[in-house]
Amino acid sequence: MPRQVDHESRRRLIAEAVCRLADERGLEGVTLRDVAARAQVSMGAVQRCFRTKEEMLVFALGHIGERIGERVQARLVRSPAQSAGTALGHAATEVSLLREEHRAEARVWLAFVAQAAVSEVLATTLKANYASLQEAFTRLISEADESADRAAPLDPQREARALLALADGLTTHVLVGHLTPQEAHDVLHAHLAGLWEQQ
Repeated sequence: MPRQVDHESRRRLIAEAVCRLADERGLEGVTLRDVAARAQVSMGAVQRCFRTKEEMLVFALGHIGERIGERVQARLVRSPAQSAGTALGHAATEVSLLREEHRAEARVWLAFVAQAAVSEVLATTLKANYASLQEAFTRLISEADESADRAAPLDPQREARALLALADGLTTHVLVGHLTPQEAHDVLHAHLAGLWEQQ
């Protein structure tokens, strides 16, 4: 059993090294040799954890998705008494990676998104991450809509898709300098406010 725990811990250590290299050089700059050096493990250790570079990248992408998902969940747990609408705002803010401390993670996430456009195996992992986030958004929108005084109900799944796409797009706009983090935050929260103002 201890060997299995050590193996999983090493896989996570390697995933962190992949992310740091991807942040500095993009995914094309990630080699097994450089990952081993950055993780301070042998090439053999990397190859025992991952049979191929693709397998290593898939695990690293899943690792990033887990971190974002854990932060979203932590925000929801920290304030259990908050309304579903407020919880949705917190979750969308976490997903959009607008804060300075998440800038490196945002760069790595977008490097993986770009690579997923030409890698079916990365696209499959990415779609699973998006599906999980969309499900959480759908649930929160549905709960918030039930307590809103509206003439016509929202379509929670459609609104969740739109919100997830907006959050993802704002990440890109901030990274390339088209929007400041504050401007992106304002766009996101104006959209959220608009959900509950519609009749």
